[in-house]
Amino acid sequence: MRAPIGPFTHVRPAPDCLDELTLPVAEAVRGLAGDLPVEEVVYVDTDPAIADTAAFVAHFGQELLDTSANCVVVAAKRGGGTTLAACLVLSGARVDVNGTVRRHLGARKVSFAPMATAVELTGMEYGGITPLGLPADWALLVDPAVAELPHVLVGSGSRRGKLIVPGRFFARLPGAELVAGLAVGSGPDVR
Repeated sequence: MRAPIGPFTHVRPAPDCLDELTLPVAEAVRGLAGDLPVEEVVYVDTDPAIADTAAFVAHFGQELLDTSANCVVVAAKRGGGTTLAACLVLSGARVDVNGTVRRHLGARKVSFAPMATAVELTGMEYGGITPLGLPADWALLVDPAVAELPHVLVGSGSRRGKLIVPGRFFARLPGAELVAGLAVGSGPDVR
């Protein structure tokens, strides 16, 4: 099998490698149905040492920066409570946490969730958190630029491996909303 994007050599349909995915991601892949054909979700095996965006694109090619997305977990505070949500933006951008996300979630303050909280509540590894398999009660805010891509490279739930998913899938995941202005400027300098 050949990956729809990137120069990956170890490529398989995600349903064929459920044992290599974290439990919540494997369950999400199993549960894809209807207009989300699971055979379009591809797993590529990669070295966990290069899971971070800068190292990943340095190894596999700068062009992947334009087709990769990061899923970040945020904590929105309002009143006396905290609500968690996930944001999906292209890897070359950053999430407008204190503007768009705060207003969209109706929060007084929004920050990136602590790593231990994100890992515990998603059941995924930090650096591999993906929109597939997030807790059902979380909002998933998706930048429209991600949903418009034919294929998007995202985490697989662990630092080893990535998923390649049609961009249109993300707007159809449970709790997903397309949010204009979610991504701003650029993220860390990886070019």
